[in-house]
Amino acid sequence: MIKHVTIMLTPEQAADERSIKRFLSLEVDIPVKRVTGFNIIKRSIDARARQPRIQIQAELFIDEPVREKVPFDPELKNVSNAPHVVIVGAGPAGIFAALRLIVLGYKPIILERGKDVRSRRRDLAAMNKEGVVNPESNYCFGEGGAGTYSDGKLYTRSTKRGNVQRILQLFHHFGAEENILVEAHPHIGTNKLPHIITAMRDAIIACGGEVRFDTKLTDILLDGDQVKGVRAADGTVIDCKQVILATGHSARDIFELLDRKKIEIECKPFALGVRIEHPQILIDQAQYHCNVRDPYLPPASYSLVAQEYGRGVFSFCMCPGGIIAPAATSPGEVVVNGWSPSKRNNPYANSGTVVAVDEKDFARYGFTGALAGMYFQQMVEQKAFEAGGGKLVAPAQRMVDFTQDKLSQSLPDCSYLPGVDSVLIKDVLPKEVNMALKQAVADFGKKMKGYFTNDAILVATESRTSSPVRIPRDKETLQHTQIKGLYPCAEGAGYAGGIVSAAIDGERCAEAVVQLALGN
Repeated sequence: MIKHVTIMLTPEQAADERSIKRFLSLEVDIPVKRVTGFNIIKRSIDARARQPRIQIQAELFIDEPVREKVPFDPELKNVSNAPHVVIVGAGPAGIFAALRLIVLGYKPIILERGKDVRSRRRDLAAMNKEGVVNPESNYCFGEGGAGTYSDGKLYTRSTKRGNVQRILQLFHHFGAEENILVEAHPHIGTNKLPHIITAMRDAIIACGGEVRFDTKLTDILLDGDQVKGVRAADGTVIDCKQVILATGHSARDIFELLDRKKIEIECKPFALGVRIEHPQILIDQAQYHCNVRDPYLPPASYSLVAQEYGRGVFSFCMCPGGIIAPAATSPGEVVVNGWSPSKRNNPYANSGTVVAVDEKDFARYGFTGALAGMYFQQMVEQKAFEAGGGKLVAPAQRMVDFTQDKLSQSLPDCSYLPGVDSVLIKDVLPKEVNMALKQAVADFGKKMKGYFTNDAILVATESRTSSPVRIPRDKETLQHTQIKGLYPCAEGAGYAGGIVSAAIDGERCAEAVVQLALGN
């Protein structure tokens, strides 16, 4: 007999398999000796009560052998001599599009402007230690895209857009721990993602696909309204009739290329603000209602939302036990992001805290047209660079001081390695964003005990929350509404917002390419 059972346990009980088995048997009122085993289907933390509990959903086997989990087979084929499809960008969308094409019998050729994971590390070190930005190799550009160094959060609400479980199984197949298949908020860790991305690339090449690094797209060649090829910066031309454009939300030169060629793009609202860092112990105390976190509980996270002056304000990409990282893609700008290692064992917790902005805001600063949001975003990032004094030093302010427009006389220790400088954040952010943010952090303090404190630091600017541009596409074929054979994909095109949703959209675009090819 097999039963599906849900139980609530203390963190310590949930960490012990014998304890789980005992409580499962109690839940169904069956002697534990009749339980032959169980498979955990889902695990989540419920911290709403005074004492946090772990909810476990399990498949319980009674008086019969445990059903072994069927090994996942990615079904990769040899596509060395198959028709080829060009993919621009080796981020999550590009990589998963390539893997899906291989399953469907097509050869992917990935063009990546940046470097492979190993070579990319040197450029990241230069950003953190010397404040030097390589425009082609940074936290956004390079193998794995922004996803490689974005913490590895795999939670998504995009469950209706594609097969989330297959995405998680692929990550596990290529090296992620098995717990990502059952955790309600799965997480890999920035220290482990590079090895997984490398394994995916090796598999793509082993199957006959190609991954070309240091290959920057400079033109999309057209025959009327049909794609006929692409050109790279070194002059190389690849003839092709299908291009999956998965360049990410920071490829401003691609947006400018499309605009120049009069390939339709649209201005899109996004959000910007700051990254806020607290001592992790404060977040643990607030979320777990304790003085000292239970060692069986992970570092706590939070999610906060408010409406201030008619604008949405929300926490974004919360990183428990994390680090604030420089995410600029060009010299002369300061952009911050956050990530956590797999153990989430750093002493700080950080989260983007951002305010919605739209075309009215862009126009207020003189920016109109399809690229208005992009130029508005760039303006704020350049102001942050100037305020920080160069070398990626970021403007920063204590939280309470920020709400009082008071220059912080000192700043708390901060994980941002290029360094921070005490600055009035209101001199960096647009007035409307600053007003909403000031009210929001005070209101968040009423919702979450200990949040509103001068022990927290605001670091500007968090501005790459999503693409400031949408590239329109047909809902059915996923092709550009104007150009046949061009498939705008994932975050850079305005259709995804995270690793898993980008991977799903990459798969969808690959499937759309093949469906159209078979139809013809």
